[in-house]
Amino acid sequence: MTRNLQGEDVTNRILQQFPEENLCWEGGSFWVEPHAIRDIAAHLKHEPSLFFNYLNSISAVDYIDHFELVYHLTSLEHNHSAVMKAKVYGRDDPEVPSVVSVWPGANFQEREIWDLMGVRFEGHPNHKRIMLWEGFPGHPLRKDFEDAVNY
Repeated sequence: MTRNLQGEDVTNRILQQFPEENLCWEGGSFWVEPHAIRDIAAHLKHEPSLFFNYLNSISAVDYIDHFELVYHLTSLEHNHSAVMKAKVYGRDDPEVPSVVSVWPGANFQEREIWDLMGVRFEGHPNHKRIMLWEGFPGHPLRKDFEDAVNY
C-alpha cells in the first residue's frame, strides 16, 4: 500500500531547497505559490529522498474568487504519495507554469484544464483546446460560464 507523506514533511524538505517560498501544509496536502509550481515540481521529482516520478493527475476547482489546482503525486520507487495544491487568483487570464517539462504526462491534463476551466499553462508545448473546438466561446466548467443552456 502506498503511504501518504504528511504535508509538513514534504513542506520541510522543499523549504530546505526554497527557503524564500511561502509554503504551508494542511491535512496531508501542501500549498505552494503558483509562480513556483514548475521549480518545486522539478525538485519533488529529482530530490532522491522524495523522487515523485509519477504524476497521477492534475485537477482544477473553481471557487469563484480563485481556482485551486491539485496535483496528485506518487513515488513508485519509495512507495509514497502526496498532494500539492496552489490557489490561482484572477478570472480574466489565470496562468501558472506548465509542468510538462517535469512530468510529460501532464500534457493532456493541462490542456483539458485550459479547455474547460480557462487556466493557462505558461510554457506548455501545445497549448490548444483538447475537447472542444477552436473558437468555442469560453470555458464551460467555470462557474461564471453564461452560455451553458446552448452547449
